[in-house]
Amino acid sequence: MAVREAEQGAGSAHTGGCTCGDCPHGAREGHRRAVSAFLARRDAFAAGEGVPAAVAHSAFASRQWVSEELTQSAGDIAERGRAEGDAWLAGLWRWTLVAVWAAVVALLLGQALTAVGAGWSTARTAGLLAALVVAGALSAASWLHRARGGALAPVVGEDNRLSTSRVVAGSWVLLVAYSVLVLVGQLAAASSHAERDALLDGLELGRAAGVVTVLAVVCGIAVLVRRVVGVRVLAQRLQKVRARRPRAADLLTDDSGRGSFADIQYVVICSVALVFAVVRLARRPEQLPDLPWGLAVAVLVSAGTYLAAKYAEGGRVVILSVVRAREAGDLDGPIRAGDDIEIRGSGFVPCGAEGADRLARMVVRVGAVHVHVPLVPVVGGFSNPTDAVLRVPVPAEVEPGEVGVQVVTAAGAESNRYVIEVGE
Repeated sequence: MAVREAEQGAGSAHTGGCTCGDCPHGAREGHRRAVSAFLARRDAFAAGEGVPAAVAHSAFASRQWVSEELTQSAGDIAERGRAEGDAWLAGLWRWTLVAVWAAVVALLLGQALTAVGAGWSTARTAGLLAALVVAGALSAASWLHRARGGALAPVVGEDNRLSTSRVVAGSWVLLVAYSVLVLVGQLAAASSHAERDALLDGLELGRAAGVVTVLAVVCGIAVLVRRVVGVRVLAQRLQKVRARRPRAADLLTDDSGRGSFADIQYVVICSVALVFAVVRLARRPEQLPDLPWGLAVAVLVSAGTYLAAKYAEGGRVVILSVVRAREAGDLDGPIRAGDDIEIRGSGFVPCGAEGADRLARMVVRVGAVHVHVPLVPVVGGFSNPTDAVLRVPVPAEVEPGEVGVQVVTAAGAESNRYVIEVGE
């Protein structure tokens, strides 16, 4: 049936029923269908439906069969999600072009409306020419990076999310570049030495110390944050899971989609400072925006808070205890091969890894044997694995005696090694 649907979608010239990944609508539809089918199947298994009679007699066998079925379905979701994300990015560059040239048109309309009473000036012409130069450069970048989101490619991080630090730094770079181009246009059109000297004075550091300081700091923060995150991931002090595609909400949230105070305050304060600088440039186009030191210091404090939060976030995967899993009424006893063990700790499910395809990648080393963590469905989610508790069976290949237990998460991070005693 799935093959027939795929064939019908492929023959419909991507008109709505396509499930392949070579067009944004078709990839999106295929991913949506895969997610809907998986959710229905998970809830059915959680209600005890759909389990074959051959394995229904054994709780262990039925759990293992359900976990394998859900893992395969989750793998299909992951493949379709990657196809949908790649197709979405490939189509995004056209929208970045539209946004860039819409901004140029808006600037033209604004210049024309404000010139009705004041008259057209050389600064207005220089502003339009500078906007055309910047828009042309962004259009060229969009074409060169059309497979990775167009003009947004430089501000997308290695985890496929929009980077807050890069977006803020890129905004200030564009503002300063545009301001310098406006001065260049006016300098080229100036006819007298006095006008040229006045324009050159507008580039003096004394008048633009605030905006130059902010530019240096936000660019340094963007580079330093990338270094900090990379080092912490390599040292396994931070877990990063790749997102399916970048979203605008990434600027204000953490990897799990919850609002982040550090990101929000950094974006808000820098946006306010940018608006102030744009207004100053519009009022005095003959010099770089003179950002007051009070506002500049506020941006520096915000940047320091954001950087400190990047140093503080994350944590290692920690095992606190390993006990024999027992149901209500069972007697306590030693851990033996074939028993389920309950691993208690923290950090087992990193931010952004709550999906079934990520959870299915978790494994536990019991001695020298790698045991995949079974997926145990409940209506609306999974009861195993969770961030604080994992349940896995002790494999029969494990020899009696002291055995090391270690968790490997979906992000590749490893927990501390915990030693248990396995009886005969």
